[in-house]
Amino acid sequence: MAIDVKICGITNTNDLVAAVASGAAYLGFVFYPPSPRNVDISRWKQLASGSPSTVPRVGVMVDPEDRWIDEILETAPLDYIQLHGRETPGRTSAIRERSGVRIIKAIPVRNADDVDRHRDYLDCADMILFDAKPPATAGAIPGGNGISFDWRLLAGHPIGLPWILAGGLDADNVAEAVRLTGASTIDASSRIESEPGLKNHTEMKRLLTRASTLVRGETRETEVVPHDSD
Repeated sequence: MAIDVKICGITNTNDLVAAVASGAAYLGFVFYPPSPRNVDISRWKQLASGSPSTVPRVGVMVDPEDRWIDEILETAPLDYIQLHGRETPGRTSAIRERSGVRIIKAIPVRNADDVDRHRDYLDCADMILFDAKPPATAGAIPGGNGISFDWRLLAGHPIGLPWILAGGLDADNVAEAVRLTGASTIDASSRIESEPGLKNHTEMKRLLTRASTLVRGETRETEVVPHDSD
């Protein structure tokens, strides 16, 4: 079975249509004002109206308040809420129970101990997303930074929930990432953009085409250390 791809950070109808046409398995929309990919409520209403019900919609939020979640869901439904902040297991569970929406919990990774943190969320999330820790610079956003962590940290690591690999993925490195980690779903955003918030349709299609040729669950050892700072 081919690898599923979540195209994240969609901000406009043209990119949404291109993502669906190219075979995206999930569509990601960012509801976080500091991000250059932020979608406000009026834009969300527009995008949701053009989003097919056959492709799950993921709302990416960072430490959201209940009223913000309510406003988003009242505008249009989501299939998943992706929590990309410092949400505790208790807060994650509360959001899932209150919203009735499936939860993807993002885990920022730099070392093996970071990967192990996913265990805290096995009972309160429906999926886990492993992403690179953001740069230690002022104003850095939690995701969409175009950087990868050392994928060898996930090789052979048992994960108790369905999971997604994120961080600096594109058509040129996705095969190595999948071979090394055994990921069945990957997330792409900044590496397939012409500029922040605008997707490069050629690069997006190239990634989705490449992912369609890969097989789930095949891992091997490699000497590659794929973390970078692009």
